[in-house]
Amino acid sequence: MKTGFDNTLYLQEQSEEILKRARSFDNKLYLEFGGKLAYDFHAARILPGFDPNVKLQLLQRLKDQIDVVICIYAGDIERKKIRADFGIAYDADTLLIIDNLREWGIEVKAVVVTRYDDHPAVNHFINKLERRGIRVYKHRAIKGYPADVDLIVSDSGYGANEYIESDKPIVVVTGPGPSSGKMATCLSQVYHEHRRGIAAGYAKFETFPVWNLPLNHPVNIAYEAATADIGDINMVDPFHLEHYHKMAVNYNRDIEIFPVVRRICERIMKSEQCYQSPTDMGVNRVGFAITDDGAVCEASKQEIIRRYFRYQCEYTLGGADRKTVDRVKVLMDNLRLKETDRKVVEPARNAALRASQTKGKGNDGFFCGAALELPDGTVISGVNSPLMHAASSCILNAVKTIAKLPDELQLIAPGVIDSVRLLKKNIFRSRRVSLDLDETLIALSVSANSNPTAKLALNQLRKLAGCEMHISHLPTPGGTPQTGDQSYERCQVCQPRSVCRLIPGGRTGWNERLFPQGCRSSFHHFRGVCSRSG
Repeated sequence: MKTGFDNTLYLQEQSEEILKRARSFDNKLYLEFGGKLAYDFHAARILPGFDPNVKLQLLQRLKDQIDVVICIYAGDIERKKIRADFGIAYDADTLLIIDNLREWGIEVKAVVVTRYDDHPAVNHFINKLERRGIRVYKHRAIKGYPADVDLIVSDSGYGANEYIESDKPIVVVTGPGPSSGKMATCLSQVYHEHRRGIAAGYAKFETFPVWNLPLNHPVNIAYEAATADIGDINMVDPFHLEHYHKMAVNYNRDIEIFPVVRRICERIMKSEQCYQSPTDMGVNRVGFAITDDGAVCEASKQEIIRRYFRYQCEYTLGGADRKTVDRVKVLMDNLRLKETDRKVVEPARNAALRASQTKGKGNDGFFCGAALELPDGTVISGVNSPLMHAASSCILNAVKTIAKLPDELQLIAPGVIDSVRLLKKNIFRSRRVSLDLDETLIALSVSANSNPTAKLALNQLRKLAGCEMHISHLPTPGGTPQTGDQSYERCQVCQPRSVCRLIPGGRTGWNERLFPQGCRSSFHHFRGVCSRSG
């Protein structure tokens, strides 16, 4: 894929904009960090060249001038709310954020439990944090929030919240997901700072939608597709248009809440310090680092189709409603996109069809195909069999192609495959014993110790990072597809380091290793390869 984004330029532009905004507020800025703090693979997919961890790079660049505060809503702890892309609960994700930041040399100043109530699960989580040496603050719900501005901006509102002590000019306020209370925490702190004679300010850092791109630009439409499950809608910022007579793009939630935010800020700050539009609140400079509009447009279109497949899978598994699927389908139709506009879709489907006509292929009467596009544009396919999953076959065929090995060559000794199958059958008592991707690659690693050819193939796996992949069915254990055409899934190859949870259709439970991005697919990760991006 062509590069269309200058990550170095973005880092420079973004850090300068944040420092500039801090200086405009008596050098004390509370910066709400929306979206993913780490592993932003959505941005990396639609902006080729964007580093998924660029926000961490940004914080590391500014670490001498920032404190980091994490917000988590008490109700999300009680309900064990799950972060969809990683498949982990919000409280676990909070701990993961802390660990990620520490790996980059950034310490967390505090964790704020917003809308706190005396619930056992919440108190247990607080105890867990405090025993790890992390300062915890409790902010209770404010009656009448956000409409009752008189109460909010008073000793009984923000004044009743615990003041979070910080000594750096910039306080980054982040959280595991939306509705964590980030904005309320920022404004509460601004209130307390002004009471102490410090003219602190508030700003918001969101990557999408990109305010200086057109409303119907594929990058912005891809954001709507990514948030179809929560119903975010991009809009022209009416406040910005009215005041500046310029078009700017924002999304419905920020536009709807802006009048309230402005009234709160007017009560706390001097009127000349208040923003005129929700776009004014932002410090996002991502649009200024796009170097090839054509490349990002094409990447964004591919992402929209990928999201459609993802929601189709989640709908089939009961994790999404029909409205979400239909919403993305409308976005595709508006851009005149088809499922088969993804290069790997049709080859995967055709592979499944060919398998149904080939003796020895398929498993229990189900025929599944997988296809992967290599960096040079070559598409490699694979099908399921009684021995292994379609994805397993596809990946083995891909590394054979890269290593220029004959197709008929066996990379894994039959004895190794038989041993794994017997383990699954006799020890794990599994009815389906064909090897999934994780098991296949472990078997390949074992074979590499005694087989130089297998070692050669194993060394090619890293070259699959970033490749596009599709499978014609959502498989169950043993390679038997769960459903037919409604379960199409697109898979993406990525870099190591995040958490993977498996859904029905694969082994249940947690993958012991860490990866950059979670997936909820029956495929497992292997060094550099994941079955689906979040």
